[in-house]
Amino acid sequence: MRCLPRTRAERIRAAFFGLVLLFVVGWFVVKPLMVSAAYAPQVGDVAFQSLPGGFDLVEAIEGITGSPFSHCGVVQRIDGEWVVIEAIGEVRRTPLRAWIARGRGNHVAVYRLREPYRSHIPAMIEGMERLLGRPYDFRYRLEDAHIYCSELVYRGYQMATDGKPLGVLRKLGDMNWEPYRAVIQKYEECGPDELPLDRLMITPKDLAEAPELERVFNYGF
Repeated sequence: MRCLPRTRAERIRAAFFGLVLLFVVGWFVVKPLMVSAAYAPQVGDVAFQSLPGGFDLVEAIEGITGSPFSHCGVVQRIDGEWVVIEAIGEVRRTPLRAWIARGRGNHVAVYRLREPYRSHIPAMIEGMERLLGRPYDFRYRLEDAHIYCSELVYRGYQMATDGKPLGVLRKLGDMNWEPYRAVIQKYEECGPDELPLDRLMITPKDLAEAPELERVFNYGF
């Protein structure tokens, strides 16, 4: 079967949509590169982002804490490549550019330990590396072997400082938990009268507000 030649209008329309598609694809590829190029990373930086929307757990984290920060990790340099050690699925390392690209809108905020505390960075990262491979903690408990994102940073700092905190631990019941009761029950696998409202946790928001940290880079927040 012989294809009929396109009309001039069809060719213009195809070229237009091709340009739009090229722009969209290029923007999602180039934009993270632009953000990472603007940021001058240092080992030990604590990076925060909003995970992609549409997931009940992400919406609950941001809503309960009243913050756009739903995820965080610490910047490392491995074999000349910048990576982020993070707890997502499990404790792992992710290339920095891919980490930025994953965030909603590629938005990222970066905090750095203030000068008096930077000597703790090597031991902090070493402590976090001991937790590589640990599974993600969907119940956000500090006392078990599972690890969530801000807990990974918090525990790494504790291991480097003989137990000193980084940020304020907060009870679930002291936060905006009520609109997310069903989500909490889902991940706790508990009844409505068994919610762990006394559970202490370190949230990304409270970690970012630690007085030992200062913001050094921001895109989108």
